[in-house]
Amino acid sequence: MHRYTRKGALATLAVAFACMGSAPVEHARRGAGHVLPGITVLLTDSAALIDGKRVGLLTNQTGVDEHGVSDIDLLVRRSTEQAGTGPTLTALFSPEHGIRGTEDRTNLANERDARTGIPIYSLYGATTLAPPDSVLKTLDVLVIDLQDLGARPWTFVATMVYAMRAAAQAHVRVLVLDRPNPITGLHVEGPVLDSAFAYAGSHSSARAATPTAIYPIPERHGLTMGELALFYNDVLALHADLRVIPVTGWRREDWFDETKLPWIKPSPNMPNLTSATLYPGVVWLEATNISVGRGTPDAFQLVGAPWINAKKAIDLLESRNLPGVKFSEERFTPQHPGDDKYGGVSINGIRISITDRERLNTARLGAALIWAAIQVNHDSIRFQQKGFNQLFGVAGAREALLRGADPDSLIDASVPATIAFEQSTKKYRLYK
Repeated sequence: MHRYTRKGALATLAVAFACMGSAPVEHARRGAGHVLPGITVLLTDSAALIDGKRVGLLTNQTGVDEHGVSDIDLLVRRSTEQAGTGPTLTALFSPEHGIRGTEDRTNLANERDARTGIPIYSLYGATTLAPPDSVLKTLDVLVIDLQDLGARPWTFVATMVYAMRAAAQAHVRVLVLDRPNPITGLHVEGPVLDSAFAYAGSHSSARAATPTAIYPIPERHGLTMGELALFYNDVLALHADLRVIPVTGWRREDWFDETKLPWIKPSPNMPNLTSATLYPGVVWLEATNISVGRGTPDAFQLVGAPWINAKKAIDLLESRNLPGVKFSEERFTPQHPGDDKYGGVSINGIRISITDRERLNTARLGAALIWAAIQVNHDSIRFQQKGFNQLFGVAGAREALLRGADPDSLIDASVPATIAFEQSTKKYRLYK
């Protein structure tokens, strides 16, 4: 096996930047054009795909048009305006956090939409679930419109995959209404999930479905929801009768705030684009006894614990000269955090501030945060081993960090596989 020296790693990274199109310095960006999400394109150009059909809709509060009007209201309106020939919205399906995105718990119950009376079937129990066959058999088309975050652990992708597989088995057509990758489609980084940790598409008592670890892809994958649908339909042989309705006006280099689309929190702890940008690396701390700021207005921008020496940790982090980010001390008090970490306790914290999002490598940031915490408080940090393996994705990473391994060495070793993934998925790209 090739040993990644620092010199070799830097050379490999240079190749990675070239292959992935990542810019090493901040550059002037053109303003994004008028971006229209898939729901608008569907109703404007492709409504024949749903008109006259019984439609099921898998969505949540992020399923809106460019004006913030929900897909539910738009489809009901079309049914009313095109009486007798429009779509009939028969069933709603909700992912993690529920149809309105307000729930931060599992085992969500089925319910009815308060405004329309349409039944809502929760697809998030103890884990992600597929739509019931009994409901799918009453549909002609399953429409999916969910905002992905651009990172491997985001559970909405698993919900889409399980729904596509179930729809294929029920011979129901699938329309995925695409949305931009909020953290761009250019930056591909972080470890590719070890196949030993991946849940590849079928639930069994021996291997429970794990929605945060579906398939061997990098932590930050650089694809849109529609592109992921095409990818998974192929590599998992889902055999769905799939049609992706693309976004118009979006380019791979565009960040979400350049699209002018409304930011709607995809989960209770994803308040803004800054949190979304930091999430791919900071999320690894979820499998430790370090808070990631859940229960504060700045989740994933704050990390800390009562026992951590924040000042010493910051000194170590600054010594690494991580590009695009800076650190400062800040005490914070999580209020009713969904992860049950230090609720109501004022804890020692580190604020992570982005100074150059184009240069920031979130995988290196996440590994450095864990390394610094171990260096200053080795005896206090705890890991949930299975969860950490699935989030970080590399066998032995936890043990290596606890032994004092350089965090960059773990990320350096992942670069060839990340490049290979980026190259192999170009055929699924819908946007330049």
